[in-house]
Amino acid sequence: MELTLLGTGAPEGLPRPGCPCASCAAATGDAARAATALLLDGALLLDLTPGAAFAAARAGQSLTGVRQVLLTHPHEGPAFEVPTGVPQPGRVADGRELALLDGHRVRAVAVDVPGTGYEIGGTYGERLLYLPPGAAPAGAAEGKGPYEMVVLDVLGRPDALARLRANGAVDAATDVIAVHIDHDTPPGEELHRRLAAVGARAVPDGTSLLVGEYHAVPDLPRRTLVLGGARSGKSVEAERRLAAFPDVLYVATGGLRDGDTEWAARVSAHRERRPSSWRTAETCDLVPLLAGEEESGSGSGSGSGEKTADSPLLIDCLSLWLTHAMDEVGAWDDETWANGGEQALHARVAELVAAVRATRRPLVAVSNEVGSGVVPATPAGRRFRDELGRLNASFAAECEHVLLVVAGQAITLRG
Repeated sequence: MELTLLGTGAPEGLPRPGCPCASCAAATGDAARAATALLLDGALLLDLTPGAAFAAARAGQSLTGVRQVLLTHPHEGPAFEVPTGVPQPGRVADGRELALLDGHRVRAVAVDVPGTGYEIGGTYGERLLYLPPGAAPAGAAEGKGPYEMVVLDVLGRPDALARLRANGAVDAATDVIAVHIDHDTPPGEELHRRLAAVGARAVPDGTSLLVGEYHAVPDLPRRTLVLGGARSGKSVEAERRLAAFPDVLYVATGGLRDGDTEWAARVSAHRERRPSSWRTAETCDLVPLLAGEEESGSGSGSGSGEKTADSPLLIDCLSLWLTHAMDEVGAWDDETWANGGEQALHARVAELVAAVRATRRPLVAVSNEVGSGVVPATPAGRRFRDELGRLNASFAAECEHVLLVVAGQAITLRG
């Protein structure tokens, strides 16, 4: 099947009319996106948007061969004119199948927002899934194996991609195309960086793709370290990198700290931001988790997916792990530090770094970058700063991807 993306933007397009934001201001040339519409083999049109005939012409296509037009989401506002010769648009009821004369097989897929998704099968067995804006599948897949291509709102609903991965509808070879792109993503290369981090890509309007043709999907790093200062956005960046993956185990190293209301507010904010399907483990015992020795009851959360020892880990954060380790070896006391505390701490760090090197689990870890700040006034404070710098350097050496987050902006240091 040949898929031509006549548009790849949100229903209002990008830039949005009259919007002065930075993303809209930068949406020129190939970065400008009309409302998403898909043309398959010149015969099947998914979503009829204003200017579809001109969009097809710009892509070197024509709508004269279109035999079926299917809508996926409610269209608000005044009705727009159907181009001459194009059939009136319709919708297939959820679960129903439609066989077209040109050989396409279309099955309507229920979604969790108003609208309909479509699974399209080609004459050679290739399959494509297209979901409307802001939508995720409402039920489990039927066990037909992974799609060759999935076209969906990756940025708006990363959990939809996580669901598809969880039930085997998306695997490492699936070409995941982001559409319904709106102005919520910062302009420039940030769009492509964020998509690559979850194994997806975006293409300009008018691009034609062959469903099932080999395409080098983004190479997802197994281990990522996210560094940043206080309130830099490092935790948000780390969480974003795993939002499109199922069965994530969030490892909180800070504990609850009874009686500390400010800390409780921080913990609550983190929990509310995380997907409800994620599980949580409050522990500093990281080595067994990195080795895959996860007990079935180690996590808490509302996710119903099977708990597996190879599911992704998000560790937040290493600076709190180091605080706990220094507590346990008595590293804050000068005399204890000089009489074996230093060696004991370095042994723990070496054990953790070795576990990171050997892990087969996808891993995203967060740590504070404190070496550029004010020099601590106490020996213990300077000791912590120095040991955290050494831990960060050793941990980063074992990661394929290292990021530094400054003012909410992620700077790639490696990968």
